[in-house]
Amino acid sequence: MRQARGRVGSSRLRALAATLLFALLAPAALAQAPAEIETTLKKMLSAVQMGSLADFVAAGDPGFRAGMTKPMLDGVSRQLAPRLRQGYTATFLGKLNQQAFTVYLWKLEFKDGKDDVLVTLAAKGGQVGGFWLR
Repeated sequence: MRQARGRVGSSRLRALAATLLFALLAPAALAQAPAEIETTLKKMLSAVQMGSLADFVAAGDPGFRAGMTKPMLDGVSRQLAPRLRQGYTATFLGKLNQQAFTVYLWKLEFKDGKDDVLVTLAAKGGQVGGFWLR
């Protein structure tokens, strides 16, 4: 009789632990960037793919627009455009508050199966102040 109770108790404990784990992880799995930030990311990645400086800096603040040059974009575009064209998935990882900016993070996984890229987009007042690909 004791063994039967022990099994029931341990299965209930496992079910409770699984429920608790799901409850803790679910909010992180459901996190999303605001729609306007997602749209900005897609436009900037498209601009990298096309090598369009005007499109890449369109959502940028004055400092971002002034600091980005065509040769800089061309260097990134040479590396990433072929991979972006093959297809990718952007997974939102979360956001940080840093120096008056909201910094959004995504993981880019490419269809080619090679290294992923971490995308960091810093925004304030609806404008991009920084964009990094690592």
